Amino acid sequence: MSTDDLETDLTRKTENSPRELLTRSFFFLCAALSVVTTISIVALLVTEAAKFFTLTAPLMGVTGETASLVDFLTGTTWQIHNQEFGVLALVSATLMITIGSAIIALPLGVATAIYLSEYASKQARSVLKPALEILAGVPTVVYGFFALIYITPAIGVVLPGIGTFNILSASIVVGIMIIPMVASISEDAMSAVPDDLRQAGYGMGATKFDVSTGIVVPAALSGIFSSFILALSRAIGETMAVTVAAGAQAKFLNPLDPSSYLEGALPMTAAMVQLLTGDITGGGLAYRSLFAIGLVLFVITLIMNIISDYVAQRYREAY
Repeated sequence: MSTDDLETDLTRKTENSPRELLTRSFFFLCAALSVVTTISIVALLVTEAAKFFTLTAPLMGVTGETASLVDFLTGTTWQIHNQEFGVLALVSATLMITIGSAIIALPLGVATAIYLSEYASKQARSVLKPALEILAGVPTVVYGFFALIYITPAIGVVLPGIGTFNILSASIVVGIMIIPMVASISEDAMSAVPDDLRQAGYGMGATKFDVSTGIVVPAALSGIFSSFILALSRAIGETMAVTVAAGAQAKFLNPLDPSSYLEGALPMTAAMVQLLTGDITGGGLAYRSLFAIGLVLFVITLIMNIISDYVAQRYREAY
């Protein structure tokens, strides 16, 4: 018997052993459970959101009040009791918080990752990286109260006219929240860059800064960009921090107007919390709007994750 035949026979016997079959079945069930959970969530959002819209509600056996899909997607007014459901009023606040947090978190996160990967000693890295992970583990509601009690008064010293609840403080605190995600994933991507590339740069007379920014960062670009998308997806889906800090009054704001960030608004996640904790009737129009908002939020985050996967595959470097 040849060596290849012997290896094949041993592999077949190992794979067919009861222990191996049990282990394989366990891991398959774990994978299947995650898939079934995802499909169940998507099915719930789609079926319940369909009951909210005029075109699909009759197909779901729903009678009574419904909302127009066009008005929902293009409307700029969100008022529950007046039965106005323009989701753009909520999307604008979410978009503003995402933009504000990105301005804070992306450059600081990448700079932190560069320091941890290229400049920090092993001792400094052993302290700073766990500290970042602890920062990521702080409950989000604590961040919300931190924004309300400390960040907003600090902003008020510079901008006395700012309200208690505002988009700016919510953006700052969400930016602080997602820094660890950007820094950790980007640092892992930079650490995966082979040292041969660094040594080649030093051999050409490059400085530490030149190697870090001109060689390591471009080589790890796919991982860094993926960290951006994942962090911004986290910012879009953040709930408790923005519920506490951003305000509870829905209004359509211009994300390109800097003065709009000084006003309070109602992001999508905070609107969902408001609907769940309010006095709305289960099964009514306002209750069904909760699932319509959730579906919009799901589609936005799904698109961002698809973009992240595409960029990671398109620009991934194999070493």
